[in-house]
Amino acid sequence: MSSLHLIPVGINAVHQLREISCSTFFQTFQEHNKAEDMEAYLTSSFSVEKLTQEIKNPNTEFYFAKEGDIIVGYLKVNIGEAQTEQKDLNAFEIERIYVDRAYLGKKVGQLLFQKAVDIAKSKQVTYIWLGVWEENHRALAFYKKNGFIPFDKHVFMLGNDAQTDIMMKLLL
Repeated sequence: MSSLHLIPVGINAVHQLREISCSTFFQTFQEHNKAEDMEAYLTSSFSVEKLTQEIKNPNTEFYFAKEGDIIVGYLKVNIGEAQTEQKDLNAFEIERIYVDRAYLGKKVGQLLFQKAVDIAKSKQVTYIWLGVWEENHRALAFYKKNGFIPFDKHVFMLGNDAQTDIMMKLLL
């Protein structure tokens, strides 16, 4: 993939962010979840209003992975108070790495992951953390391959369905 590159997501790209967010989340989880739970989550988590607020947050960063002009994945990272749980000033959260199904296995996720690590190191944090659904075996294997270790669990609400996420961390 010689033309694969990353670009920061600005407010002018909020509709593109919504589109890739919804499509990749749906591709990843729809076969294992109820349609109504998926719809509720997509509507609440990926509204233009919510994504606009997140893009404007100085402690959150988004990046698109693009193959030429096509958005094939994205990254969302958080520090400080923008973190969804830990809120540790020495921590850095990878909240989302999602890749279009057609580009899985083509190193897009690895490129996004490396960008997150580079940002975390530049922030001089002690560790990176994230949550992965216990049934997302592909993602769990990816993060284990990249040195993450499980340290806790938490409940993730997908619509009305309470699911268990494995909390993982990587010491820097």
